[in-house]
Amino acid sequence: MKIQHVTVIGAGQMGSGIAQVAAEAGCQVNLYDLQEGFLEKGVGRIEKNLARQVEKGRLDEKEKLSILDRIHKFASLEKAVEETDIVIEAVVENMGVKTELFRQLDEACPSRTILASNTSSLPITEIAASTNRPEKVIGMHFMNPVPVMKLVEVIRGLATSDEVYHTVESLAKELGKTPVEVKDFPGFISNRVLMPMINEAIYAVYEGVAEPEAIDQVMKLGMNHPMGPLTLADFIGLDTCLYIMETLHEGFGDSKYRPCPLLRKYVKAGWTGRKAGRGFYIYES
Repeated sequence: MKIQHVTVIGAGQMGSGIAQVAAEAGCQVNLYDLQEGFLEKGVGRIEKNLARQVEKGRLDEKEKLSILDRIHKFASLEKAVEETDIVIEAVVENMGVKTELFRQLDEACPSRTILASNTSSLPITEIAASTNRPEKVIGMHFMNPVPVMKLVEVIRGLATSDEVYHTVESLAKELGKTPVEVKDFPGFISNRVLMPMINEAIYAVYEGVAEPEAIDQVMKLGMNHPMGPLTLADFIGLDTCLYIMETLHEGFGDSKYRPCPLLRKYVKAGWTGRKAGRGFYIYES
């Protein structure tokens, strides 16, 4: 099946980024969010991203307007999915929220529609079990920021069909991304490897081994990482890091995935990183 019509659920940073790259690839895109304000903010983010591309000479004004014309805002879920070939969900990383959403999508979408989740750690098989079309449910985990990062983890659930996998793999390539097939295990590959490293860096702060700046310098200059793990944690959101570590800990039952107490303390304090103005670093508004 050739994907021509994409619906993105959630107009936050990830959802608006997915909508942007889909529209840039020539797809008709429906962008849905519960709140009109989030929709306006999401489209505004896309407009700013495209304007920067025009300034850099990567797009002309006519191309920018054409891309924006392919993005349609919806506050009604039923209307947003009426004619869509694929839905890509990008809502909060919470299993209860996602399973309820997929139940609703299963009822509202045409029978041909593929249901994809941008989850960064939750099991696709469990999400798929909330629908009557588990063979059409798949993981499509984009990296942040979506317009820049090339990787998409494509995660098969237990029942995901080969046809659906190959359709989503082809779509990722059309979006200018590099798809990597991953089995349905907690954290997939990206977060199974990344989050324990971030958690260990937090333990090093917790135990007084070094200050955050020093830890980040070691990883940047010694390991050639473009960004230190604590700066990256602040960028991702410490609440998101904690949720993923809890998912890994619960999913594998292994103490090596136990979230650092300092991570829990920061999240409880509301110090969730860049978005809150404070995490391991303080950010000016």
